[in-house]
Amino acid sequence: MDYFAQQLINGFVLGSIYGLIAIGYTMVYGIVGMINFAHGDIFMIGGFIALISFLVLVSFGLTAVPLILLIVLLVSMAITALYGWTVERIAYRPLRHSFRLAPMLSAIGMSFVLSNYSQIAQGARVKPVPPIITGGYTLHASSGGFVVQLSNVQVVVVITTVVLLAIFTWLVARTRLGRDMRACEQDQTMAALLGVDVDRTISMTFVIGAALAAVAGMMYLLYYGLVDFFMGFVAGIKAFTAAVLGGIGSLPGAMLGGLAIGLIETLWSAYFSVEYKDVAAFSILIVVLIFLPTGLLGRPEVEKV
Repeated sequence: MDYFAQQLINGFVLGSIYGLIAIGYTMVYGIVGMINFAHGDIFMIGGFIALISFLVLVSFGLTAVPLILLIVLLVSMAITALYGWTVERIAYRPLRHSFRLAPMLSAIGMSFVLSNYSQIAQGARVKPVPPIITGGYTLHASSGGFVVQLSNVQVVVVITTVVLLAIFTWLVARTRLGRDMRACEQDQTMAALLGVDVDRTISMTFVIGAALAAVAGMMYLLYYGLVDFFMGFVAGIKAFTAAVLGGIGSLPGAMLGGLAIGLIETLWSAYFSVEYKDVAAFSILIVVLIFLPTGLLGRPEVEKV
């Protein structure tokens, strides 16, 4: 039972990271109706920017860990948001009224550009960092010697995810930008007729999604202690799977799907062969979509006439 509890903690933390990335997928799909296949690479860019920011701050002699984390978080969110804005302007806006396949192909091409750009700029090797947040808490020690632990970095990942999810929920539900986003999601033409700046709203959607991906990249760096140019592809596929599992277009569904994928991977790796953890995750996705085609919390798409 203690071993199971430890795996639940690990899966919940991993699912929180997937959920942050999945929100970006589901936001763009909800408004534009397209999948941003470059979003996983935006997450990777956020991880690299966080790493570079850490190294720069340490080189200047800054040693206060909370202050370093705050500065790195803000810097990585700001710069990665700029990347998200650029992807929207280059890969999506010129093709928004083209046939539906064109923006998807453009986003796939942008994904290759970002991954190869990172490989050239930072090298192909894995970039490890020493543990930045250390220590933790012992929740339970069994008579057999197994100890259930909750590390401080896991606490940071979960608290950051909860706080950002609360802020973003308030942003969508209570602000003018959130109302504009919901209006564009329902009908872009009617929203424009009512005075909504559709281009600005879509750009801000990409910016917010990229900022959340940057937070996920920083959490990944803190949790695993490494980044590499290829991590965006793997994590992006997992987060996209989470968004589909939860219900593409549903923000709570994206987080729920992320938690589900994280728990499936962790529990499968703990009790079965780790080589087949991805097979297990995608198999459960297929089973869920057979019985719930719109995902766990997705809404049936209503055709506008």
